[in-house]
Amino acid sequence: MNDRRRPIKVLLAKPGLDGHDQGAKVVARAMIDAGFDLRYTGLRQSPEQVVAAALAHGADVIALSSMAGAHLAFCERLAPLLREAGLGDRLWIIGGNLPAADHDALRALGFAGVFATGSKLDAITTFISEHLR
Repeated sequence: MNDRRRPIKVLLAKPGLDGHDQGAKVVARAMIDAGFDLRYTGLRQSPEQVVAAALAHGADVIALSSMAGAHLAFCERLAPLLREAGLGDRLWIIGGNLPAADHDALRALGFAGVFATGSKLDAITTFISEHLR
């Protein structure tokens, strides 16, 4: 899977008022099955909570699952906080209900992986593994 001596540490968070977490739980299971050390924050996380959880977990990957449509506003608040906390060099990914028109803006903010609803689970885990070799 990867050349690392320890499992890849992933923080998976549900941003803002998003109350839809079934997809996040499916992705979480796939990440665990891929051998990642996963921490799932649960619902309704603020940008500050995501940063604190990423620091506490020592996350290599900061992953968001967003279904509520507020992903751009949330990520615009989160990105500078991640950088200020020294997490700018980590792999940032986001998945969920993400219109194609928003993908470039998310990448410009620093989210290297953008996975729209319907993305294959192995595409997500492979993306992470390949970017952290």
